[in-house]
Amino acid sequence: MLVDLHTSLHHYAQRHPGDSHAQACLGFLAEAARPFDREHEAGHFTGSAWLVSKDGERVLLTHHRKLNRWLQLGGHADGDSDLAAVALREAHEESGLAGLMVEPGIFDVDRHWIPERGNEPGHWHYDVRYVVRAGQDEAFVVGDESLDLAWVPVRDLADASATDDSLRRMARKWLARTQP
Repeated sequence: MLVDLHTSLHHYAQRHPGDSHAQACLGFLAEAARPFDREHEAGHFTGSAWLVSKDGERVLLTHHRKLNRWLQLGGHADGDSDLAAVALREAHEESGLAGLMVEPGIFDVDRHWIPERGNEPGHWHYDVRYVVRAGQDEAFVVGDESLDLAWVPVRDLADASATDDSLRRMARKWLARTQP
């Protein structure tokens, strides 16, 4: 799977020339001995889900308990190099939704700093994001990792200046992809 991630990241970087996040992810993958392990203190890969409603008009966001911010669903790879599977697993665990499907190919990447918290030092997350589609049932369950969950119109995220930069970027990518 490591070769597949390298190839997928390389293809993503070719489609998005000049994307500093993609270059950071490729560099980290090449240099880190254990890039998927949370114990790798300098940083590690995570997998996230751009979890869209069946009609593609809304995205499910979490009000993240530890970071106290609205974000896409996702989490640590915990040693798994199949980040699409990580994104799908995290989307299911954090939302309680059944019938989710992950689309092939990387949708977005982001390198962001996670501040020190308790005994955990500050570190980098190299986040690889995939489109995950909801099935018929969109009734979610708020789990322990979230303060709340909400279906948010993608257009609202793309246009709101208060939106997190990476969420706004994903919303704009999604809208560009779905426009005729």
